[in-house]
Amino acid sequence: MTQLQRKIFLTARWENLVMVNYQVQPELLQPFLPRFTELDTFEGKHLISLVGFMFRDTKVFGVKWPWHTHFEEVNLRFYVKHFDGQKWKRGVVFISEIVPSPIIAIMANKLYHEAYKAMPMKHGMELRQGLLSLNYGWKYRNNWNTLEVSASASLNSIIKGSEEEFIFEHYWGYNRYDAATTVEYGVEHDVWQVQKITNWRVNCDFAGLYGAQFKHLASAEPSSVLMAKGSPVIIRKPVFLRS
Repeated sequence: MTQLQRKIFLTARWENLVMVNYQVQPELLQPFLPRFTELDTFEGKHLISLVGFMFRDTKVFGVKWPWHTHFEEVNLRFYVKHFDGQKWKRGVVFISEIVPSPIIAIMANKLYHEAYKAMPMKHGMELRQGLLSLNYGWKYRNNWNTLEVSASASLNSIIKGSEEEFIFEHYWGYNRYDAATTVEYGVEHDVWQVQKITNWRVNCDFAGLYGAQFKHLASAEPSSVLMAKGSPVIIRKPVFLRS
């Protein structure tokens, strides 16, 4: 079955995507690696990304759910590839995804077998004199975690072969369903335009949210901090990969 033959599960706009990227050792990612996938690298580096963005105009099976069309998401993800017998597919694996609604988390966990969590969330945005200030917040154990950036409002095309292309241009998601089964789903969107980051700040309880093995990211220097304007997206219903 091709991607276009799979039914559409969700449509939305993804906007103002901020990705803080860290280089890590592959041993950190191996326990989360779904079957039938391999770790993917950029210039030999294994990267993991803390991502904040907005869902807008969300529809599930073509229907808008009241009070669930516009919301924030923050996730921690890494990069993989899967060979389907004919070609390599470049994808992502989510270690955890945070949204503000328990209903969204329950539905996504059931269908995609992902590690969604519901927490209080907030965001803010201000455009002044050609500079965009953007922040995402998520409350964990009564403390607000934050991801804040300032960026030029000017939009630029992604340069082929760049780290921006590696980070942003993924059109498949993979999750471990069980030891023998992997969930695969397609994500469709236009090639995004990017904005130059001028300043950034991360305050994240990596150990509490994602596990003690990620504690060092709280003080690590990112490999890069990137931002994309976003676009409409289509997410297809998943299929199960088995031997």
